[in-house]
Amino acid sequence: MWLILGIIAIVITIINLYMYSAGKDYKLAMAMGLSFTALTLCAEYSLVSRWVKVEDWAALSDVVPGMERALWFLTIVSILLNIAPILLELKGKKSAR
Repeated sequence: MWLILGIIAIVITIINLYMYSAGKDYKLAMAMGLSFTALTLCAEYSLVSRWVKVEDWAALSDVVPGMERALWFLTIVSILLNIAPILLELKGKKSAR
């Protein structure tokens, strides 16, 4: 499930950036991109929780260390890409003054 949600988050983030570059209203796409990023993190946490409940220590020791770094990186990138249009608009308004 986390993989599907992650792919949806990436696609919506690309749509967000496209809508901004096309001059269309991008705020709904931005909110959806960030929301699907959060849902991806929740789904991954649920997976880890299931492994803990069934005491699958091998899965935890194999997956969690690498996923921690990946999730941090991808979440930070998602936040930056999704808020980039707002930051660019603010920069444009300051330069226009």
